[in-house]
Amino acid sequence: SIVSNPEFLREGCAIIDFISPDRVVIGYEDNKAKKIMQQIYNPLTFINNNENLIIYTDIVSSELIKYAANSFLATKVAFINEISDLCEKVGGDIRLVSKGIGSDSRIGDRFLNPGPGFGGSCFPKDILALNSIAKENNVNLSIIDSIINSNDKRKNNMAYKIIEFFKGNIQGKKIALLGLAFKGGTDDIRYSPAINIANILLDNGAFIQAYDPQAILNSKNEIRSQNIEYCENYLEACRDADLLVIATEWDQFKKINLTKIKEVIKKPAIFDLRNLLDSNKVIKEGFSYVPIGYRA
Repeated sequence: SIVSNPEFLREGCAIIDFISPDRVVIGYEDNKAKKIMQQIYNPLTFINNNENLIIYTDIVSSELIKYAANSFLATKVAFINEISDLCEKVGGDIRLVSKGIGSDSRIGDRFLNPGPGFGGSCFPKDILALNSIAKENNVNLSIIDSIINSNDKRKNNMAYKIIEFFKGNIQGKKIALLGLAFKGGTDDIRYSPAINIANILLDNGAFIQAYDPQAILNSKNEIRSQNIEYCENYLEACRDADLLVIATEWDQFKKINLTKIKEVIKKPAIFDLRNLLDSNKVIKEGFSYVPIGYRA
C-alpha cells in the first residue's frame, strides 16, 4: 500500500505544528492503508479533540494540496510586496493597508507583512514543482508564473534600492547586514533574500559586515567573497558602517539598542526591509530611516 501524507511544518515551529496541526492530509488508495494511518494519527486526533482533523483524499489530490497551499501563501506574500511598492509611490501606508485587508475574514491577516521576498525550502520548491507539473500537462498557470517572476525581481530590487541610496555608487561602502537566514528562528539560507541582496551588494563593490544568530556557518559556504566579515553581534556589525540593513525578521533585531549603534556606526542610517522598528523612535534617535511600503 502507498499513502501520501504531506507535511505542513514551519521551520522553527515544527514540533508545535506537528502536535497541533490545522489539518492532517492523507491520500490513500485502499482501506487497509487508511485504517493504518487512522491508528497512527489517533493520538493527535484525541489530543486536539477534533474528529475532523484528518482530511482523506486520493493520492494525487493529497500531493496537489501540499503544492497548492504553499503556492497560495507565496501568492499572498508576493501580492503584498507589490502593493507595498504602490504605497511608496502614491503615499499610502502598507501597515494600514495590510491591517485593513487582513481584517477581512475571507482574506485573513497572515502572510501580509511586506519584505524582501520569500525564500526557504518550501515556497520556492513547491511553487516551481507545481508550475513544472502544469507545464508537463499543458496547463498554463499564469498566476504562478507571475509570482515566481515577481519574487525574483523583488530580491533584486531591494538590493538596487540600497545602491540607489548611495546615488548608484556603492563602491567601497561598508554595509552592516543584520540577518542572513531566509526567516528568523532558523539557520536555513536556501533561497534567502538576504543572501541574494548580499551577493548583489558585493558584486557592486560594497564591503559587508554581517551578523545572524544562527546562519553564519551556512552563509560562509554560500557567499564566496573576500569582502564580507562575519560578526559576533549586531554592534560589531555596525561599527564604522555607512548603512545598517535589516534583512531577516529575528525578534532580537526588534530590540536593538539605537543609542549604542549610533555610538559605533559611521553614518546613522537604517534600511529596514522587514519593518521591524518603530519609525518615530528611530528618527527621534537621529537616524535616517527607510522602511518598506510607507514614507517615514
